[in-house]
Parts: sequence; C-alpha cells; structure tokens
Amino acid sequence: MKMFFILCIASITSFYGQEITKPDDILGTWSSNLEKGHVEIFRQGDHYFGKIVWLKKPTYEDGTAKLDKKNPDKSSHLQPLMGLCVLKNLVFVKDHWETGTIYDPESGKTYSCRISIKDNTMELRGYIGISMIGRTQSWTRLTPLASAN
Repeated sequence: MKMFFILCIASITSFYGQEITKPDDILGTWSSNLEKGHVEIFRQGDHYFGKIVWLKKPTYEDGTAKLDKKNPDKSSHLQPLMGLCVLKNLVFVKDHWETGTIYDPESGKTYSCRISIKDNTMELRGYIGISMIGRTQSWTRLTPLASAN
C-alpha cells in the first residue's frame, strides 16, 4: 500500500512538471535553421498557416523581388516569395500539429508536415508518405503573436 501511494505521488508530480502544449503555441514568427527566412504562423479557423515575412536575400542581383520560379504550377512563377504561404492546413492534435503541408520554394516541392514544439524550438518534419521517410528542421521562435487572426 505504501509503494502504491509513492507511485501515485511520483506520477502526479511528473505530470505537473511537464509543459502542456496548447493549439496556439505555434503562433508567432519563426526563423528557419538555415537562417534564410522568417515565417509567421497564424490561425484561420481551426487550421494553421505560415507565410514568409522576411528573406535574407529578398531580391535578385538586378534588384527585383525573388519569385516562386520553381513552383510546378507555372501560373505561380510571377508570385513573389515574400508573403508566400509555405505552411498550409496544419491541425492541432493532442500535443503537435499535423495533416498540413510545407512548401519548399527552393525546390518547388510540397511535403506532408508534422510539427512539435518544446520551449522556443519547433521541430518541423517534412515527408512524403510516412513521416519516417523525411527530414526534420529545427526552427527558433523570434516573436509570439499576441492573439490569433
């Protein structure tokens, strides 16, 4: 009986020591691990999206804005990278975000996406098919959003 009581206290203590992830914890501006750009994540309804709000090199050598030239949809080739929505339709599930996509403007490819957050670091996994086959990036929070849009 004494051992049961100790186990109960230990499990309650460990539960309260853990941070609980909330759906809007993802909101704010994040820097990619490659430090090429910043993405602002915002909410629309129950879904989360992210758009490029800063680029290390926003223009070509001639001074014109960089465009989404690698997009497989040729009608998007004239769309500027600044303001481009690269994270789409993420949904919060228990303690992470999933079912959305991430678009890589450098390759023109879109991947399924899963995101988790610990402290001020986002672990963003892009993959095709199953998440075991993919790549993870760590993004750093720059600024939180005060409220959802």
